[in-house]
Amino acid sequence: MKNILFISICVLFISSCKDKVGAQAKAVDDIVYKSFGKDIIANDAIKATSMAAHYESMQIGDSINSKMSAKVISVCQAKGCWMTLNLENGNEVMVKFKDYGFFMPKDIAGKEVIINGKAFVNEVSVDELRHYAEDAGKTDEEIESITEPKKTFSFEADGVLLKQ
Repeated sequence: MKNILFISICVLFISSCKDKVGAQAKAVDDIVYKSFGKDIIANDAIKATSMAAHYESMQIGDSINSKMSAKVISVCQAKGCWMTLNLENGNEVMVKFKDYGFFMPKDIAGKEVIINGKAFVNEVSVDELRHYAEDAGKTDEEIESITEPKKTFSFEADGVLLKQ
């Protein structure tokens, strides 16, 4: 009898625990989102065009906390450990995930996401640019053509909502 009671309590305890790091589905205003990383809400995100204006006014080393919505251009095809988003002004933003705490699906190019975290401007080295090009599946010729560091718009996301 004690064993049955103990097993019942264990089953109830385990079933009540939820994985906060993994993906979860959420509905906001009849739009369903799949959540990655920290739980965030969708209703106060700024549009990519507004974020582009913020980035243009920033210098290398500047950062701001922000939440933005944008369309995915590409995702790391090795693990889903980074993605690039369209700022709708001819520029893009490189998104990495805080402490590599979560990864994105590799097949979400063209989908809408909302990201929360820290936006910043930095200069990316040639080696790092080549690494990203390799992760993105670029050809050897395209990788070798990278010869100069690049000023980039970056974002460290602690939470992402993927529109379903």
